Amino acid sequence: MVEKVLDIVGTSPESFAKAVDDAVSATAQTVRNIRWVRVKELDCMVKNDRISEYHALVRIYFDVER
Repeated sequence: MVEKVLDIVGTSPESFAKAVDDAVSATAQTVRNIRWVRVKELDCMVKNDRISEYHALVRIYFDVER
C-alpha cells in the first residue's frame, strides 16, 4: 500500500473540532480513500479581543490508487 499526504487548513467560527471536520469534509469531495488525519497546528483569529475563527492545520493521509 502507498499513501499520499495533503496538508489542509480547515476553519470554523465555532470550534477546533468543527475546523478539523471542515478540512476533512472539503478534502473528501475530491479525494477518495482517506485513511486518517493528524492535527498538526491549532490557531485562532482574534477580533475585538475575542476569538472570531478557529483554524486547524491537518495532515490527511489517503491511499494511492493503482
